[in-house]
Amino acid sequence: MLPRLVPVTDIKRKATEIIEALQREQEPLLITEHGREAAILMDVSSYRMQERKIELLEGIIRGQKAMAEGRTQTHEDVMARTAKWS
Repeated sequence: MLPRLVPVTDIKRKATEIIEALQREQEPLLITEHGREAAILMDVSSYRMQERKIELLEGIIRGQKAMAEGRTQTHEDVMARTAKWS
């Protein structure tokens, strides 16, 4: 789904209404300036969710890289190491 286009002049004139719609609809807006894409505006909860998703995906990528490089341990090895901490 493509974000709705909103000219920057609308943001200036209708900021309160646009923010209310963002919070209600939780869909990002693509702000245009002189007919060109300039910025994305989104509600805070959607932004935070997106950040969590990115962190999760980055963790998966790090895990895949570690596996490809052979930097893995068996479950038994990990359990033996952590048992020493107790």
